[in-house]
This record gives sequence, C-alpha cells and structure tokens, in this order.
Amino acid sequence: MAAGAVAVGGCGGSSTDGHVRSVSAITKVFGDGQKLIAVAVEYDREIADSSLSPTTFTIADRTVTKVYANRAAQLVGRGTDGHFVIVELSPDDAAAALWVTQQGSDTGANPSTSVSAPSTTTSSGGVGAGGPKVGDSTPGGTIVAAKASLVQKGAVTTTDGTRYAPTSRTLTTSAVVNLIVDDFKQFTYDDAATGRTLRYNLFIPRNYDSRRRYPLVLFMHDANVVDVATQGPLVQGLGAVCWAGPEDQAKHECFVLAPEYGSVVVDDNYQPSTLFGTTADLVRSLTTQYSIDENRRYTTGQSMGAMMSLGLNIKHPDLFAAAFIVAGQWPSEQAAPLADKKMWIVVSQDDDKSYSGENAITQVIEGQGAEVATAVWDGRSTAAQFAAAVSSLEAQQAPVNFASFGPGTTVTAGSGTSAHMGTWHIAYTIPGIRDWIMQQSK
Repeated sequence: MAAGAVAVGGCGGSSTDGHVRSVSAITKVFGDGQKLIAVAVEYDREIADSSLSPTTFTIADRTVTKVYANRAAQLVGRGTDGHFVIVELSPDDAAAALWVTQQGSDTGANPSTSVSAPSTTTSSGGVGAGGPKVGDSTPGGTIVAAKASLVQKGAVTTTDGTRYAPTSRTLTTSAVVNLIVDDFKQFTYDDAATGRTLRYNLFIPRNYDSRRRYPLVLFMHDANVVDVATQGPLVQGLGAVCWAGPEDQAKHECFVLAPEYGSVVVDDNYQPSTLFGTTADLVRSLTTQYSIDENRRYTTGQSMGAMMSLGLNIKHPDLFAAAFIVAGQWPSEQAAPLADKKMWIVVSQDDDKSYSGENAITQVIEGQGAEVATAVWDGRSTAAQFAAAVSSLEAQQAPVNFASFGPGTTVTAGSGTSAHMGTWHIAYTIPGIRDWIMQQSK
C-alpha cells in the first residue's frame, strides 16, 4: 500500500470511510524512548474543530487525551479548522512504547512484543563482567513498528456543515511521522585508516549556510543499542534528538552526529575496538565536509557512550571543546589529561560503579589543579527546579560540573529500571546543561 494511503478494515463502504484520505501515526522521543503519541486522520474536506471531542475516536489499549482539527499532520496546542483530525494519546499507556530494552524493565513495552530480561545486568548498562564484551553484536533493544487502528465513534462535521456519521469500521495507519527523528539523515562512513565501516545519523541545520561555522554535537549510545537499525540512537532516548529539537536549534543551531555501532566498542576492560578510532576519524571527516567549527565540537554519551566520550577526550585532547558525561567511567589512573577539559558530569549515587568511577576521576583532576563544582540533585525535580539547580552550579564558574542524583530519586519504585538507565532518562531532559555545553569553546 502506498505511503499515505488508508487501510479500512471489514467489507463494504460507508460515507465516512469514503471521505478519509490517509491515516498517519505520530511518534515522539522521550527520556525512556520513542512512543506513539498521536494519530492524524486526513479528510477530503476541512473539518470544523468545534465538532470534535475526546470521545469522537477510540483506539484499543490507548487513552485518548485530546482530539482537534489542524491544517497538517502536526501537534498543536490549540486546534484550528483543517483537513486533519489529530487524536492525541497518553504516552503513559503500556502500548505507547516503541523502544523496548532488555536491560531493566520498560513498563511501557508494547504488549505484543515479548522481550526477556537477561540474567545479569551491570552498572554500566550491560558492559563488563557478565555483560557484552568488545566486539559483541547482540542487540540489547528492539524497535517496535508504529501502528495504530482507530474507530470514528462520533460524528465529524465539515466547515460547510456536512456531517460525517459515526462508523464501526476500523481505520489503520499506513504512514508514520517521527517528530525530530525524521529530520536526521542516514549515511555510511568507510574509514581507510581503520578499515571499519560505521553507520551514522546526521542532523544538518535547516538553514545550513557554508559561509557560516556551526558547532557539532557527537552523541554515542549505550550497549543496548548495539546493532539495531541505523536510527536506533535516535529512538532509544533523548541523547541525540534533544539537541536537534526546534527550541534548541533556535538557540544553538548545530550539527548532531549519532553513530550506530554494530558491536560493543568498549567494555569494563577499557580496551576499545577500532571503532573508537573510526569515531574520531568520522568527526574530523565531517568537519572538512561541512562548515563545522573546530573550536566548538562537543561529545556526549550514556554508559558505553559516556566511557567513549571520556576515552576520546584523553586520547584526542584537541578534538572536543566540552563533554556531557552521563553515567560512565574510565580508569582514574588515565584521567590526568581530563584536568584541562570542560565537562558536565551527571550520575546517580545508586549507580555504584559509575558514581565511584566519576568520583575517582574528579579527585585525580582536582589533584592536577582543575576546579570541580559539585551538587546533589533530586532526580524527581520539576523543570523549574532543575533550571535553578543548573544555575547554582554555573554560578561557581568551574570548568567541570559534577551533579549526582541522590539515592532513590532516579527510578520509580517497582518499575524495574536500574538507576544507571534512569540517569539518562532524566539527564537529557535538562536544557540548561545543553545551554552550558554550547557556551564552551576551545
């Protein structure tokens, strides 16, 4: 079936069915992964927004929160007459989740997808003793296709007064709109120096002008995303897409690079594969291919990606201007070169390995003369409280900021998610940290 076409269940026809042109799923990425949050139904005539209510449509296993008309298959705060009817859904529904991880328990897992948790997990997200080793290519997560079926239970009225009667027929989505994710392009990099090939996602600023110089943010995923689809790093959480959202781009127009590693690059033995060097080579290659500012390249990552960010800053000290380190560690005896770096570290105190590892690193760099500002945060804080917490750390004007989430504040009781994973579910939702990173330069 062609993209944008509508699949109608059952046999025969009805006046309402005949007026539907397309049905599209709309997805959005949250801290714990991508979710199906709305369905857009396109009609052949403009629909009167005033004729709609949350009971106009029903979707099995989903909670309808809002129904309104719009001029495009997009979410808006307030409806307006148009050809599209937007059916918004609760992201808290069990069937909402499109990213299902095997590490810990994602209570939002799609019930039609069964993924068993492994017998062992480690504080570094499955990397280390009992977890994946360097070169392991076993995926730790699954991307679920975004699909939904809905029924128009109430009448829909056009702006010229035509009434489209309720129907018992099922409309099924046949196209998908992935908010922000669709703004990335997918490429492949062949590294002559290492002989390795690396798939990657790249966000190019909408108004890219080669006469200007742009920052670049490198995001590296954790071991759960190893060897999934190229778009895996974009849907498993906010680590990549948060930098490419409209609000962030309005403040800090930049490139966003998110490689998809086909195998584990580094484990707790800290002997990385050649993909480590390929990553550095890719950053340099893109810097020459596009108008990227060598003084404003940044790195960030979670778990394995955080380990890589630390390791790359040690091995390639001139590559990045600043780093956002989320739930990672590196041998403290190798950490001295980090004393000259600008970093924002976020880790949970319940994540024993990463927390103790980051403490050991900061002790080393403080011994080398680096200033480190520290704070304990409540992972359950509101957006306003996080903004104030960021400002408080910034006020110390230290090149390294170390924020740890207090015990019991990164996960909800009974969720089964580890504090390790809970750290990045929260960390990348805090825009103030991204603002600080973007203010740094070499």
